[in-house]
Parts: sequence; C-alpha cells; structure tokens
Amino acid sequence: LCVHLKFPAALNTRQKKVIVKVLKVLQALVQCDTGPEGQGLIGQALVPYYRQILPVLNIFIRQNDNLGDGIDYGQQRRETLGELIMETLEQFEVHGGDDAFINIKYLVPVYQSVVVT
Repeated sequence: LCVHLKFPAALNTRQKKVIVKVLKVLQALVQCDTGPEGQGLIGQALVPYYRQILPVLNIFIRQNDNLGDGIDYGQQRRETLGELIMETLEQFEVHGGDDAFINIKYLVPVYQSVVVT
C-alpha cells in the first residue's frame, strides 16, 4: 500500500480538483472491503496514515461554496470540497475500526462522530 507516498503528496498540492479526486478514491477504497460489521481491513489499514492524510483535510473542511439562494450544481457531481471531506471522514470512522474516531478527532478537531453518541 503506497498510501504514505502518493495520497499525501497529491493532497499537499492543495488544488481543489486534485483533492476531490483523491477523496473519491479514498472513499471507494474503504468501501470496497466491508466486513460483516461494517469494518473492512483496508479501512483499518489506513488509520496509521491519518497523520499524513488528515492535516490537509482539516485546512479545507469548512470550504463550502456560499451561493446565497443560488443553486450549487457541484453538489450533484460531489465536488463541494467541505461536504466531500466530511463524507470521507465519516467513511474513515465507519470502516476504520475502534481507533479511527480518536485519530480523526485529534487531527480534525471540528469533526463530530457519526458512530459514537
């Protein structure tokens, strides 16, 4: 798994189009290996790499387009960066096992759990 080399380098470009593509790939990666309890091995294997992946996401997590009463067609294509980051973090938590939430919360303090109440 070359996560420690490729994904952080792509995210560190800080280009919106690149980040969107990386997030979609990461979501597909953790969802493709789902166990009976919703936790796959790929999701758990990514947890040690959160320290390289999540800091850039923390920078952009609040970046949503404010169009007032306009229509955001980027939502249909899943290109709204802030929402896509939240979806990805939720997938990381659901599929990442027991240590996922605490690691996400440490690196992205504004994140609220979708599993733990």
